[in-house]
Amino acid sequence: MQKIISFIKNNAVLVISGILAVISCFIVIPDKEYPGYINLRVLAILFSLMLIVAALGHIGTFDVLTGKLLSRVRTYRGISLLMTLLAFFMSMFLTNDVSLVTLVPFAIMVLAPFGENKKLMFTLILMTVAANLGSMLTPIGNPQNLYLYDKYQIAPGDFFLLMLPYAILSLALIIVMAFILVKGRTELSDKGKPEIRKVSVPHLVFYISLFILNILTVMNIVDFRISLAVTVVVMLIMDRKAFLKVDYNLLLTFVFFFILIGNIGRIDTITGALSGLVSGYPVPAAILSSQIISNVPAAMLLSAFTDDGRSLVIGTNLGGLGTIIASMASLITYRFHSSFVKEQKAKGHEEKGNYLLNFSLINVLMLAVLFGAYLLISRFYS
Repeated sequence: MQKIISFIKNNAVLVISGILAVISCFIVIPDKEYPGYINLRVLAILFSLMLIVAALGHIGTFDVLTGKLLSRVRTYRGISLLMTLLAFFMSMFLTNDVSLVTLVPFAIMVLAPFGENKKLMFTLILMTVAANLGSMLTPIGNPQNLYLYDKYQIAPGDFFLLMLPYAILSLALIIVMAFILVKGRTELSDKGKPEIRKVSVPHLVFYISLFILNILTVMNIVDFRISLAVTVVVMLIMDRKAFLKVDYNLLLTFVFFFILIGNIGRIDTITGALSGLVSGYPVPAAILSSQIISNVPAAMLLSAFTDDGRSLVIGTNLGGLGTIIASMASLITYRFHSSFVKEQKAKGHEEKGNYLLNFSLINVLMLAVLFGAYLLISRFYS
């Protein structure tokens, strides 16, 4: 029973979406239209990208990249800023959650020995904000972007230009916040810095080639069935363990939401009520929905009630700020930090600073500034 409760806690979005999908099946009885609900292209691209990123991680690609950059930085603030910028730019191509899973343990390993736990907390919060905001610039930066990009057939260049002003402002805000919150010029020794290991060049070439193939699929140049088949075959030969690193819960959550959205779209009373609300205020609706159910489910749910895909892209990306569940990637850092705090308490060290309180304050401030920017931009183009 305890295992079931633990599973539900760790996979709340999956469980809730599954329950809602099943309930919707009793309202709209399964028929021949059901297979059309599932967007196989989005699922195939997500699955392939997860495989490739897992394989790149196995050969130490990100460890080497991070290690080499860290070897050039000497101060605490410098490393804090570097890790934050890495989270921002890596998330554009590796997704926000993968970037945080890769970088947060590095940040803790390098900075924890210096006992500046409050600075470390702010560094981890800024890394999380950076990953959530950097990922908004590209269609593959996070799952909801890929979904909305595909559903509304947004051109790659248009997507980039749509989110570019918010990305530039976000980058400036993050840098300013890093200088304000992580004060001092503490010099770091080489003792805490990670060793740089070698990466297999042949494997790296293969995986980067697969990554490019899937980017071509995202751009509608290569058929998704071809890129999926090639990726799966290559991974079966070169790195079968990569299949164990795929986030199958996320893929299944997508399937559940596809079913739920498909069924909701066939219930006239619900569709009529929500369409009026979402079509009138798509960006605020997306931001508010994200605070409650996180931005990936919000994107999928609201897309059933509006043709304004651009507003949903803006709203769900800005909506990743705010509460700890607004972007599920934020929970990754929170769990790492919680584990670190437990270890510190076991050693008799007190926790300095309330993570959730500071996380919420920083996120709400950033969200307010970016939403203000949206209001100015929308007025300029209206």
